[in-house]
Amino acid sequence: MKKTIVAIGGGEIKNKTTIEIDRVIAGLIKKRAGGGRGSALFFGTASHDSMPYFNSFRKTYTSVFDIKAEVGLLVYGEMDIENIKAKIDKVDCIYVGGGDTKFMLDLWREKGVDKLITSAYDRGVILCGLSAGAVCWFDNAYTDYDIMRGQSSEYKVLPALGLIKGIACPHYDERPEFDEVAKRFELAYAIGNNSAIVFEDGEPTSFIGNAKVIGGRV
Repeated sequence: MKKTIVAIGGGEIKNKTTIEIDRVIAGLIKKRAGGGRGSALFFGTASHDSMPYFNSFRKTYTSVFDIKAEVGLLVYGEMDIENIKAKIDKVDCIYVGGGDTKFMLDLWREKGVDKLITSAYDRGVILCGLSAGAVCWFDNAYTDYDIMRGQSSEYKVLPALGLIKGIACPHYDERPEFDEVAKRFELAYAIGNNSAIVFEDGEPTSFIGNAKVIGGRV
């Protein structure tokens, strides 16, 4: 089974601006589920486990596509790691929402969730996500976590999970300076709002909307 990641550069799932990308993801989930009802686990860690965000995800994936939606809560201690592992073991897809990329990755590493997600990926669970949930899969992420915290006015390069080679930038429409940043890296991915790249076994196989490879191999 191929290992699949769908990286969405940005958008508003609540307003269904990413609906066509969500349709692609839902199709992949159902295919993995053998044509039956698939399931997806939503992590809103980057948004501090925002429940309205999860509800927007569920309204799209369950109401529109009939995907069973589960939630993984890490920030406020509602679920222990064994509960999270049990959820990950049962689903066809893990979807990661946007927000503070560094906060999310730090907490995942502290709790061991990064290893659980990597293990799920290795056995064929589909990984996908938007903004922070898109760039976390790469060697490096181009993020605004310091800007969000009011600690800086500059974007930062942050080491991420390393499941895909290179660096990735979300919201590329709003960050044209990434073209210059990308020159420092052998391989870079620029992904705009309401756009996505589908990866299979670490290689890009499909581009949706304003998404492209900068430098390195294509």
